[in-house]
Amino acid sequence: MTTNHSDDPFLIDFLAGKVFAYPTEAVFGLGCDPDNEQAVSKLLLLKERDVSKGLILVADNYSQLLPYVNDDAIKMTKRTEIFSSWPGPVTWLLPKAKNAPAWVTGDSEFIAVRVSAHPVIKDLCSRVNKPLISTSANTAGNPPALNSDEVKSYFYDQVVLIEGSLGGSLSPSKILHGHSGQTIRDN
Repeated sequence: MTTNHSDDPFLIDFLAGKVFAYPTEAVFGLGCDPDNEQAVSKLLLLKERDVSKGLILVADNYSQLLPYVNDDAIKMTKRTEIFSSWPGPVTWLLPKAKNAPAWVTGDSEFIAVRVSAHPVIKDLCSRVNKPLISTSANTAGNPPALNSDEVKSYFYDQVVLIEGSLGGSLSPSKILHGHSGQTIRDN
């Protein structure tokens, strides 16, 4: 199936390196093309976030994450736990692929990834056939945006707003370490 990029405003903006605000399971997220260093730099500047901290990738399915994850390095003893938690609001720190962009992984040997069940995220990732950056839509030290008005108050017209409803989770995704199982962030 061939996609006509000229008919899809999201694809046009995605390919142009724009930053998006979109609904996730619990809050509005900011995202962009993880392979576009300029787009990620713009997102980090908007968020006032240091690149060394790394970012989460969110995908429609695990296959979309394979270019970024060293699948062979995932412990066999953790695979069932990891893959049975998806799709859903659980982010895992998994071994990064050799070519995973440093502007996504930060200073870590791991990459934060999640397969989402949220229909807007699934649709966006399906349309570009790859994951998106996913970080909360807020500036450093401020609470995440819970609706489009809050997104606009933080970012005005600096992001492309994708409307939609939040997924019903009460807090951002839980983050677990894929080797140790340690909880990094609890929801």
